Amino acid sequence: MKYKNILFEVEDNVAVITFNRSKVLNAINFETMLEFNGTIHKCKEDENIKAVILTGAGDKAFVVGADVTEFKDKSPQEAMQFLELGQDTLRLMETSGKPVIAAVNGLALGGGAEISMACDIRFASDKARFGQPEILLGFIPGWGGTQRLARLIGIGRAKELIMSGEQITAQRAYEIGLVNKVFPAEQLMEETRKFAQKLAGMPSFAIKMIKYAINYGYDLPLDNAVNLEIQCNAQCFSTQDLREGLAAFLEKRKPNFTGK
Repeated sequence: MKYKNILFEVEDNVAVITFNRSKVLNAINFETMLEFNGTIHKCKEDENIKAVILTGAGDKAFVVGADVTEFKDKSPQEAMQFLELGQDTLRLMETSGKPVIAAVNGLALGGGAEISMACDIRFASDKARFGQPEILLGFIPGWGGTQRLARLIGIGRAKELIMSGEQITAQRAYEIGLVNKVFPAEQLMEETRKFAQKLAGMPSFAIKMIKYAINYGYDLPLDNAVNLEIQCNAQCFSTQDLREGLAAFLEKRKPNFTGK
């Protein structure tokens, strides 16, 4: 499938999705979100894809948010349609069985920050900046920012950032737990690909169960959550990868996981 606003490539079981509207700092319009949705579906369904990387074209922005030139004249009903498409797409990505890594190469503002927050892991360039500036335009985050940000960094800090519309540096984002690692700009994609390759070589069903247990157990009472963990762990015993992992451990060799 050809895309107008997104670059999509797969190499060595790792898919790279690049938001490719650098002239407008990779702002997301309705068409781009539809294309993004399509690539997430493809990644979910393609068994050869074991890990996914999201990044932005150019060196200035990951994604600066929704394209305001398209957004500004929408009716409440049209705005809701756009917001629901974004929410559905990010939730699809978040709950898919594939690990998704955001390589935040520049500005991640508004919807861009929200896209990164729906990823499993966030790596950032030392030039990246994060923020939820919607308040400065008279509205609020609409792709999960009020919810995921609070879960990642705490309610107080989330309210501070969303209410003020202020931007923070990559280093500050790291300090408060919004990103996992910060790399020099020229090393970001290399390090992200290296980590994605590492995850792609792991037992894919176990990765899926890790995501499931964490995503769906997070808000449960502890007794229910650990019971969910037991159920997810037990399911791994149906896989060839578990047998291979145990055999390799006992035979003191490196396991050869096949994703089965």
